[in-house]
Amino acid sequence: MDLKLTKPIVFFDLETTGINIGKDRIVEISLLKIFPNGNKESKTWLVNPEIEIPEEVSAIHGITNEKVVTEPTFKELAEFINAMISDSDLAGFNSNRFDIPLLAEEFLRVGIDFDMNNRKAIDVQVIFHKKEQRTLSAGYKFYCDKVLEDAHSAEADTNATYEILKAQIDRYDDIENSVEALSAYSTHSKRADFAGFILFNDKEEEIFSFGKYKGRTVEEVFKENPGYNSWIQNADFPLYTKKVLKAIKERMSMPDEGMSNSDKLQALQQKFNLR
Repeated sequence: MDLKLTKPIVFFDLETTGINIGKDRIVEISLLKIFPNGNKESKTWLVNPEIEIPEEVSAIHGITNEKVVTEPTFKELAEFINAMISDSDLAGFNSNRFDIPLLAEEFLRVGIDFDMNNRKAIDVQVIFHKKEQRTLSAGYKFYCDKVLEDAHSAEADTNATYEILKAQIDRYDDIENSVEALSAYSTHSKRADFAGFILFNDKEEEIFSFGKYKGRTVEEVFKENPGYNSWIQNADFPLYTKKVLKAIKERMSMPDEGMSNSDKLQALQQKFNLR
């Protein structure tokens, strides 16, 4: 069954130097853009990460330092990649927890203010794990009855992910074939940042998900410990997480002028291109 689309959607996969969202870099990226009329456009690049690829990581995806040394950097590719995805929803396998946060860091690092405004995200792995609890290769065999050749190749993983999602829609009658429904189904907790350091509670208040202030609201912590934000801004946290906290801090300093917190947040979301 084909996806019911009202706007383009880009399936993508990253191969990287590691799994640290704040520190690691892309070494391969593959994009598969699906248009509402069924047309497709795909691009795959090897990327020079400008840092060393550890041998143990190269052993997994087969991309070595020598293989990428003459390839373009992400900075050189960023404008084209951003243009290709700017009008699209996004989808991937474990993309909500890894690929989207890491891609956002790469964009922010080169001065492109990536955001998810007016964009949905579908994580095919979440649908898979909720239904079957398997890996990508097993999911490809289970849903599509195919063997995933060249696993851990960005292009092979991207195309397999697209095929799996279509098969999932065919298999499960209780999953609606719309990007909005698939996005909602494939999302775990509601996050204020991509990496999940800042979540929303039942009152739609931002809360910390880590450390000694875990579970407490950001505003409460910043009032109690004004230096905590400065510590985070200077520590090894993702750039997008720092941007979210900066916006909350600014919201707290805004004059009331009859504005509710939600009104303030909406104004700051526009200023900082958040959510």
